[in-house]
Amino acid sequence: LNGQLSNNQASKKYDVPRTTISYWLRKYSTLVQQNTGMSKNDEIKRLKEKIKELEFQKDFQQDIIADMELITGVDMSKKSLPKTLAKEIELKKKARIKESGFMDVLGYLNKPSTKG
Repeated sequence: LNGQLSNNQASKKYDVPRTTISYWLRKYSTLVQQNTGMSKNDEIKRLKEKIKELEFQKDFQQDIIADMELITGVDMSKKSLPKTLAKEIELKKKARIKESGFMDVLGYLNKPSTKG
């Protein structure tokens, strides 16, 4: 169950047919699920909720990084994050610029002009 041995390896090591190993793995994993009180469907549902929560956190963090990069002009994500995440942040920055314009993102719009 913990993945240290394959069914074939366990079969050879303990001189037991693979079908017997598979049977006991299925039976034991079902017993463990019953003891923990969580069915596979419940576990899948819980994991899907956790994925949703983590995706929200990731999006929130990426939004903050994108804003900071726009404000500071420093591409932090390209230097310190995996390429896929840095690319997602770059897309968020482009979307922000497209939505409201670069100057608005920096908070410069709607400020009174200092020029006469």
